[in-house]
Amino acid sequence: MSGGVEYTEAFCPRYQRAVEIIGRRWSGAILRAMLRGATRFGEIRDAVPNLSGRMLSERLRELEAEGIVERVVIPEKPVRIEYRLTEKGRALNEVVEALARWANEWIGSERRAAAG
Repeated sequence: MSGGVEYTEAFCPRYQRAVEIIGRRWSGAILRAMLRGATRFGEIRDAVPNLSGRMLSERLRELEAEGIVERVVIPEKPVRIEYRLTEKGRALNEVVEALARWANEWIGSERRAAAG
């Protein structure tokens, strides 16, 4: 196998697009908060330290455009807005949890190994 063939086989446009969607700054943390039950804007913002309301709004719009999140208007007084994961969004649970396990094992240990 030549190096070019390996590269071509390793590159997958769908995989690359998926990484770009969930790899945007704050998107992974927002998804994790939502997978753990946060549905209201304030709940999501409070679950992710240092996340501004402006950035949360932007990311929620992007995730909604991708079909991962849906914005639900609940006609109460006052009107209540919730953000819910779609089936496509809930399907990310395994991916998010796998990444969390990897991060717990390797991200901290890289710093310890470098220091040691």
